[in-house]
Amino acid sequence: MKIVLRIGGSILGSPPDPEVVNGYSEIVSELTGEGHVLGIIVGGGPLSRKYIESARKVGLSGFHQDLIAIHTSRLNARLVAMKMGGVSSVPTSINSMMQRLARNRVAVMGGLKPGITTDTVAAILAQKWGADLMIKGSNQKGIYTADPAIDKKAKKLDAITYAKMKEILGGEHKPGIHKIVDPVAVDTLLQSRVKLIVLNGSDPKNILKAVNGVKIGTIVS
Repeated sequence: MKIVLRIGGSILGSPPDPEVVNGYSEIVSELTGEGHVLGIIVGGGPLSRKYIESARKVGLSGFHQDLIAIHTSRLNARLVAMKMGGVSSVPTSINSMMQRLARNRVAVMGGLKPGITTDTVAAILAQKWGADLMIKGSNQKGIYTADPAIDKKAKKLDAITYAKMKEILGGEHKPGIHKIVDPVAVDTLLQSRVKLIVLNGSDPKNILKAVNGVKIGTIVS
């Protein structure tokens, strides 16, 4: 199975937490051993948002704020790639990512270009690569009716349609945006209809559960 795995920066840590990286490395090794191929997209997390805030305060444009965040995510991705794939470089385009996936069972990349987050990078890869499944590991248990950090009455949704996801999470991109799935990625997934599972990535074993068909997180299909 072709799997796009999006590891949120809030889970990975900025800089990456060694225990988290090792935990995901074990899971990825197990999945590739079963014959799966994984395209892993790593975010910049809290560190990238700190850089964005610094860039904003010194008067840099939204374009350059995004650019700074992209470099942060790529640094995280390089560390993960060295651990999981034994390579020191990361692809900087979807085409180069797909070329690497054609040669290897695992490849890692970070941000792509200003105007989109790594959620959207994962969604674009899933669409163009023809992925069977996209998994988003976040610091939430799934998609809720509202932001649970703001609305205490928000309820987790076990399964929703693409249209419902658009209704809940739609909007516009801005540097440092922090949603369970960013609005541009939502639009891309709405077009491609790639099956998406959003789950709590704090425990890497949840990824195995999702791949093996265990009911977990929120399924968008």
